[in-house]
Amino acid sequence: MRAVFSIIGWIYWAVCIISFFFIVLVLYVLTAPFDRYNRIPNQVLRGLGWLMMKVNPGWSFDIRGADPGKVSEPTIVVANHQSFLDLPLLYLLPWSMKWVAKKDLFKIPILGWIIYMTGQIGINRQSMRSFKKLDKLVEPIQDGIPGMIFPEGTRTEDGDLKPFKNGAFKLAKRYNFNILPIVLTGGYEAMPRGDWTASPTQEFKISVLDPISADKFETETELKEAAYMFIEQELEKLESK
Repeated sequence: MRAVFSIIGWIYWAVCIISFFFIVLVLYVLTAPFDRYNRIPNQVLRGLGWLMMKVNPGWSFDIRGADPGKVSEPTIVVANHQSFLDLPLLYLLPWSMKWVAKKDLFKIPILGWIIYMTGQIGINRQSMRSFKKLDKLVEPIQDGIPGMIFPEGTRTEDGDLKPFKNGAFKLAKRYNFNILPIVLTGGYEAMPRGDWTASPTQEFKISVLDPISADKFETETELKEAAYMFIEQELEKLESK
């Protein structure tokens, strides 16, 4: 049953992605002269996220604390990373973000082109120069577009929260950006890393916590540890219910 559902699902997702590629392409060409941060093409991806996640009646969603006021100040959003499904899941939030994505994703035909045309930022996790690329987030964040980073750097292999990397917190301290922790559950059970199949039934939860002011912490390490603690505690709470 899971395999049959997944085959149908991947065909459906492929049709959605290809269709949105043409929509994004047209918008990218028309808006590139004046849309400095590709806001308009990026906003369209919220529709793709909705179609990928909401059409299956066996999937339900519990979204908590998603108040747009939480990103009214310059903000870097950080979330735990459980699954490929985390990406469309986060597009269900009522605001758009500038994402930091693995550079290899940009090489995938059609999907990678969409990522490029919507203005996301590619980094090589193995390169020491990756932090410098995060500087590309600064101007969009200062102009009101939240940055989005998975601080674990990759999807969890066992469902547990992995240690956080420094990049998001170093940037937040340097420019006094807020950190907005978000906790995701359901993705690991629905489609864990390394598994192409998806569960036909699953409850997904998104819990948007309160913003953390970087200026309340002396160092980036303290800020990182605080964000990790809040996400870990909320993750345990959501998974125990």
